[in-house]
Amino acid sequence: METLHFLMQGFDVATRPTNLLVALFGAFVGTIVGLLPGLGPINGVALLLPLAFALGLPPETALILLAAVYLGCEYGGRISAILLNVPGDAAAVMTTLDGYPLARQGKAGIALSLSAVSSFTGSMIATCGVVLFAPLLAKWAVAFGPAEYFVLMIFAIACLGGMVGDKPVKTLLSALIGLALATVGVDSTTGVYRFTFDSVSLSDGIQFVIVVIGFFSVSEILLMLENTHNGQKAVKASGRVLFNFKEYCFTFWTMIRSSLAGFVIGVLPGAGATIASAMTYMTEKRLAGESGKFGDGDLRGVAAPESANNASACGSLIPMLTLGVPGSGTTAVMIGALTLYNITPGPLLFEQQPDVVWGLIASLFIGNVILLVMNIPLVGLFSRMLSVPNWVLVPAITVISMVGVYAVHSTTFDLVLMIGLGVFGYILRKLDFPLSAVILGFVLGEMMEDNLRRALSISAGELGILWGSPITLVLWALVVLMLALPGIRWMRRRKQIKAGADATAA
Repeated sequence: METLHFLMQGFDVATRPTNLLVALFGAFVGTIVGLLPGLGPINGVALLLPLAFALGLPPETALILLAAVYLGCEYGGRISAILLNVPGDAAAVMTTLDGYPLARQGKAGIALSLSAVSSFTGSMIATCGVVLFAPLLAKWAVAFGPAEYFVLMIFAIACLGGMVGDKPVKTLLSALIGLALATVGVDSTTGVYRFTFDSVSLSDGIQFVIVVIGFFSVSEILLMLENTHNGQKAVKASGRVLFNFKEYCFTFWTMIRSSLAGFVIGVLPGAGATIASAMTYMTEKRLAGESGKFGDGDLRGVAAPESANNASACGSLIPMLTLGVPGSGTTAVMIGALTLYNITPGPLLFEQQPDVVWGLIASLFIGNVILLVMNIPLVGLFSRMLSVPNWVLVPAITVISMVGVYAVHSTTFDLVLMIGLGVFGYILRKLDFPLSAVILGFVLGEMMEDNLRRALSISAGELGILWGSPITLVLWALVVLMLALPGIRWMRRRKQIKAGADATAA
């Protein structure tokens, strides 16, 4: 009852006219920022943080604004992923696998509307989880140290083999390519230059924006130019704008499972929406078995990652509020916002600043309703983007991509690197290598290295720390199982073929 009382107090804060207007503005800006490839929620929140402070907004209003931008970016990232096969951020990579094939089949409106409802479901379930389980889950998250996180990243990469069951070797090779790209730049610990080829432009590594736009946007442009001629459409215009009741029932339990899993993963500091969306997509593909059409336009392939990444975004607020530990890169920026107002996040925050905490939590419920109401009517407008002829669409995508990449360092080297990675991505796609695994490997690479270094520093170089706790042992067992699954499936398929041949002969 005490929790309900505080939540009502939070709604009293969140429903003030100023805070409602701020939430509406943040949701709109977040959706637009999420739509633009490569920007993502971190950039969206970072852009509005100085504005919130400069306008003299009170702390609860500033946090409501930043949280609305955060959720809006998670919603918006799916739009370019489904329509253009260019994810707005790393968490939307998995949405491209089935979202874009659905758009090519003339079901862009269905995919967009279903993804909006999936995002809403994931966020609402996770926000309820924040209200009910924040203190308990914060204690559980503390059990994950650097060693546990390192093994968790290995488990995520091992799971990639299950993402594309018929080509596990190519999937793992793609992940290794991503890991290799993540090693470029100055070693943060030793200061040694790695794989920079004496180029100053590569000294701080390859930026995520360049990688994602190069591999997805440029390679997609090259495929468009290959498959179409002047004035022809590469993608059919969408027919039906909204999903029907049968399609909703078909994906309902996928949304529930993925929301719960995404919320739990989001609570882990540093795990993030990228891992949540990847793991839930692979889980749903495995549950679907041979009856699924994952990779060719399965609605569950859109519902799973969209539910998970929004649930993870809300779940990442738990370690931020209860422990003062950022659950993701975006919540790290939000912690910076709290420090600007001389507020220290941690266990005492709920007692010392109840208006700030519960106003933020209540605003998550309101922000999700605003985003759903805002996004559903715009589905038809977004899907009309597919009716634009390629002779207009290709140059527009090219210009947007180049502006986004040039804004990183304002150097032409980044543009050349983008084109080079795009050509490389085009070759990989022609050879049937999954680019999503490359991006995930790249995103996880830096986190893997950082956590491995921390774990070895804690143990004075003893490797035993990597399997010295029950959590790491369970994760290692799951890694072995994931690596063995393709071989087990191959042997089972071989036995079935042999049994079928014997039955035919008999």
